[in-house]
Amino acid sequence: MKNTRFREKLKWVPRLVYFDENDYLREKARDKKKIQALIDEAEHLFINADDSNERFFLAGTMGNLYRVIGKLNRSIGYLNVSLEIAKEDKDLSKEIIATIRLGESLKYANKHKKALALFEQALHAAYENESAYIDFAFQHKGKCLMEMGRYEEAMEAFQDALTIRSSKGNQELVESTEQAILFLESRKI
Repeated sequence: MKNTRFREKLKWVPRLVYFDENDYLREKARDKKKIQALIDEAEHLFINADDSNERFFLAGTMGNLYRVIGKLNRSIGYLNVSLEIAKEDKDLSKEIIATIRLGESLKYANKHKKALALFEQALHAAYENESAYIDFAFQHKGKCLMEMGRYEEAMEAFQDALTIRSSKGNQELVESTEQAILFLESRKI
């Protein structure tokens, strides 16, 4: 694994972000300067990366971090790069991950229909070939549907995500979905 020091720094990202309860639980930065510093380092590493796995990782990381600080054009650009790398490598798992991430950034850019189409595409690919990411696709689809005001469909997607996540036994993922369900229930009142 390359860039071990940078990867260690990324472990602090959860402390630098929060889920905004006033904006559909969208992930936002507590400290944009620290996130930007991570992006700057990732861009330097990306320029010098010659391994496609490392380039995929760095492009995806930058795409996510740019999304969190609200620079959506850059986010979408890097996530498209990430998706292209996955396709070139013919790596379906990475392609599903990149598709979900790109959909999330499109959702943040208020391109909900395009985002929803990508979440559906990721779900289809996950059902057909790589089931490890089905719960993520359902979760992000649910959040997109919620933002679109399609609450019943959103709840269905969240329930599907919760069922899968409960069977996986990952409490952090279960709690994330439960938080989304509670948020949705509060919106429906």
